[in-house]
Amino acid sequence: MTAVTAVEHVVLAGELDPVGAPGAGRQLAQALRGGAASVVVHLDEVTFIDSTGLRTLLTASDAADRLGVDLRLLPGPPEVMAVVEAASLAGRLPFVGWP
Repeated sequence: MTAVTAVEHVVLAGELDPVGAPGAGRQLAQALRGGAASVVVHLDEVTFIDSTGLRTLLTASDAADRLGVDLRLLPGPPEVMAVVEAASLAGRLPFVGWP
């Protein structure tokens, strides 16, 4: 018997702030509940992130752990990753290929 592993890709774009983060959170929640074994989040089109956006990513990471979904984050632009690093979340969020 061969197991099929479904991978769901989510591309987040724009600003992950109080305006943009709720929509991103809905996208992530839908992907995590969609039945995929793995969810890969692309942050390369994110232009800005603040504490609201960071909270959205942390919430998704916690939800993935509870649901048994393998969540992976692909890094965003340097200015986005600088905020992640300043918040000391580099080791807490499941980034691939960073730092």
